[in-house]
Amino acid sequence: MRPACEVADVIRGLGNDREQIGLNSHQLRTLRAIELCRTPALGGHVDACDGCGHISISYNSCRNRHCPKCQGHKREEWIAKREQDLLPCTYYHLVFTLPQELNPLALHQPALVYDALFKSVWQTVSQFGRNTAVQLGMISILHTWGQNLSLHPHLHCIIPGGGIDKHGRWQKQMRSNKYLFSVKALSKVFRAKYVQQLRERGVADKPLIECLFHKDWVVYAKRPFAGPRQVIEYLGRYTHKVAISNHRLQEVTDIDVAFRIKITESKVSTRRCG
Repeated sequence: MRPACEVADVIRGLGNDREQIGLNSHQLRTLRAIELCRTPALGGHVDACDGCGHISISYNSCRNRHCPKCQGHKREEWIAKREQDLLPCTYYHLVFTLPQELNPLALHQPALVYDALFKSVWQTVSQFGRNTAVQLGMISILHTWGQNLSLHPHLHCIIPGGGIDKHGRWQKQMRSNKYLFSVKALSKVFRAKYVQQLRERGVADKPLIECLFHKDWVVYAKRPFAGPRQVIEYLGRYTHKVAISNHRLQEVTDIDVAFRIKITESKVSTRRCG
């Protein structure tokens, strides 16, 4: 069903004012692509059924990765490719979350914060793998917002329960319980690895570093009940998805935009931004 409002409607409402709000050329081109997506401006194509002869005329998509209308096909391709990579073993779903104290740094130096996140998570997973005498593998996806659309950087990881031993042989099963490793141990090592990454990148904010060591970091590390394909399909929704989708929009006027956010699992609220 076509939503009542679209992100493209918001962009069209800006008109030439978008040039005056401090966006760079890449961001302006992205807004232009979303505005023109599936409109006559991008041309169209004709699809005909060989059986009944029915003809369907459609406008072309912009194919921009930020467009809320252009991600479905790419998402299905990504899921299919990841399913082909699955190994014959148990898989685990791990989530490494950065504490909110790092949000200001993430806003001002996102490349530093997120590069450190990927590297520290891989160092943590590799270290725990070596402790069990195998080299592990990992598929990881960065997700930067939470259900309420606030900044919430975390890394989703799909990790096989097997690996390569020192002789180069495949070890199918390391563990048989529902947890890959101890969550408490993972969180402590992850915290230490991440702080070390910050220091190596020149972050010398002593109060921040001390604060990070006084917090318990959050790591989720359970085996998915429905198997690895469930996790891949779950992550696929985020690899090709934008924060503000068309279906979140409730109302678009000349002065504000109303959209839905999820506060809890059972409660949905509306936020307005002028």
